[in-house]
Amino acid sequence: MKDYELFVQQIIEDKAQDLQMLSDFIWDHPETLYEEYDSSAEICNYLEQQGFDIEQGIANIPTAFSATFGNKGPVIGLLAEYDALLSLSQVANITYNKPVEHNKAGHGCGHNLLGTGAIGAALAVQAYLEKYKLPGTVKIIGCPAEEGGSGKGFLARAGMFDDLDLALTWHPTPFNAIMALRSLANFQVKYKFKGKSAHAASAPHIGRSALDAVELMNVGGNYLREHLIQDARIHYAITDTGGVSPNVVQAEAEVVYLIRAPKIEDAREIYKRVDKIAQGAALMTGTTMSSELMSAVSEYVPNQTLEQVVFDELDKERQISYTSEEQTFAQALWETLSEEEQQTAVKTYESFGVLQDQHLVEGKNLSDVIHPYEPTTKIMYGSTDVADVSWNVPTAQVTTATAAIGTQLHTWQMVAQGKSTVAQKGMSRAARVLARSAIYVLEHPEKLKDIEQEFDREIGRDQYQSPLPEEVKPPVHNME
Repeated sequence: MKDYELFVQQIIEDKAQDLQMLSDFIWDHPETLYEEYDSSAEICNYLEQQGFDIEQGIANIPTAFSATFGNKGPVIGLLAEYDALLSLSQVANITYNKPVEHNKAGHGCGHNLLGTGAIGAALAVQAYLEKYKLPGTVKIIGCPAEEGGSGKGFLARAGMFDDLDLALTWHPTPFNAIMALRSLANFQVKYKFKGKSAHAASAPHIGRSALDAVELMNVGGNYLREHLIQDARIHYAITDTGGVSPNVVQAEAEVVYLIRAPKIEDAREIYKRVDKIAQGAALMTGTTMSSELMSAVSEYVPNQTLEQVVFDELDKERQISYTSEEQTFAQALWETLSEEEQQTAVKTYESFGVLQDQHLVEGKNLSDVIHPYEPTTKIMYGSTDVADVSWNVPTAQVTTATAAIGTQLHTWQMVAQGKSTVAQKGMSRAARVLARSAIYVLEHPEKLKDIEQEFDREIGRDQYQSPLPEEVKPPVHNME
């Protein structure tokens, strides 16, 4: 048997400087959903130089791409993300909140690492295929707009994952585990109300308040919560109040709802009920209502056979050590957290697979532990567009430690650590795990058969129906 472990390690080490530069470039150019032009271009240019065949603008999304090496055998897909979050600008490698530029974006979910780690894995698989003339293809799918944009959902609807035999991805967190939990499906819907403006004191009877309609809708939505299934969720944000003058009856107002449930069918039924509440609010206020489905994702369906393969490779990564400087920096970040954040530092990561042996990281600033894999039916009370990939192809996710324990995603602390040596170590660990997992499956065709059999039992390739109607388009520029 070829020593693929040592081989992968050597390739990742050889490419370490390239990967760090790429990751730092993406961190330095934070771009939000469907506007990741610099990041996707930098990635594609690099991969083209490495011998990958590049197709940009797939699914008619300018910042989406595929990068392929190989022309036969099983097709291994690696999912790359590179979008940032609004209003999370933060100077790197400091332990206090200081934006690089106020009200600008920042990589609060570590996608600069996520995308680059997937690329590192692809480079190692590419080198292995070349050296050993092994039948197989590695394909990176560049996935924009994970943060609230359902990017992979639009790619799935366009058939961009149909030629894959399996898909692998990862996510930066403070821990090392298999992301085995099922997620919630969701619909994100914008409701607009239109009324009639009037002087709120001298002629209130003439006005028809759109803001009243939004408020009444929210009251109805809150009463609906009592009558939902236990694991469903409803959230909303008023995105347009119609103005700032209390002496004017607001003629326009807008609210965005995020509706979640363990199954897409359940989420769709709740969506219908929310629609009726919106209609009722319009009737009560004499306004008109229009709605727009902005995005939607299915629930994530794990493939436990593939997860076991990935865990076996993760479990080999037990030589995790940190320098005194890294420990000191992590301790300083811990001290920026509230008491509540400290008390729930590990508990909040159950959804990322930290289900057992939580006591092994108690009192530590950085995790040097591989958490055991536990196949589970538990639900992650969040959503991910990786779910729509999992309905089209066997999929597995792993997380590796790129940040100090206590760091929550979507925070300035996460952004501050995005260029750290701990982040680079975790990213390299993820690249090795994904690469070895892919190579293992390529070297063991019988395992791929087992993975596919589980997928067919759970889903079957003919059962996926996109929750996104064809008339719903991603909000991108330069569409044909």
